Amino acid sequence: MKAHIKLGFDGGQQGCTGHGRCAVMAGELYEVDDNGYNLRRGSTFDVPPGMEEAARYGAKVCPERAIVIEE
Repeated sequence: MKAHIKLGFDGGQQGCTGHGRCAVMAGELYEVDDNGYNLRRGSTFDVPPGMEEAARYGAKVCPERAIVIEE
């Protein structure tokens, strides 16, 4: 499984706008900076084994739908 974090408005595309809900609800997988932006925005990463539910939940709670899960 992979997760992609869309870059966001400052990068010219709709994506992470710094709500930080992914980290609040699934902080074991998603980390944010001091402004609430996902540290992995603009990238795709492999979800570690056993973290699939956290990946899906973080994506589900994102109000911008900036996290895309590839099964």
